[in-house]
Amino acid sequence: MIVRTLAEAEKSSRRIVDPKGNWDSVRLLLKDDNMGFSFHITTIYVGADFQMHYQNHFESVYCLSGEGEVETLDDGRKYPIKPGTVYILDKHDRHILRAFSEMKMACVFNPPVTGHEVHNAEGAYELETDKVSKA
Repeated sequence: MIVRTLAEAEKSSRRIVDPKGNWDSVRLLLKDDNMGFSFHITTIYVGADFQMHYQNHFESVYCLSGEGEVETLDDGRKYPIKPGTVYILDKHDRHILRAFSEMKMACVFNPPVTGHEVHNAEGAYELETDKVSKA
């Protein structure tokens, strides 16, 4: 059994901060945990407006708090995001996420991330990076 707390993980190398200043992510479950997916609590900072395109991963995102929107770039549709909303990037959707207030999101990635990923120039996570040790 694996047991971790968000408070402990926030003070460890499991907390990754976006170098561009849009978010921070606490990676509670990673590839090395051998569960087949990773699980993160991500804070999207108020005013964030950035493009992503997860070409190597599928992601499901559940909004715990805050408000914003996600825009799919292939069709220009905008979807409001508020507590209780889930969006699922099941087609490697190119999208923009905008935070009208600070948003707390629970995120699941498949395949799992290793721990230190940040978005590359295309807004994707690479498949493999240096492994993070278990905390």
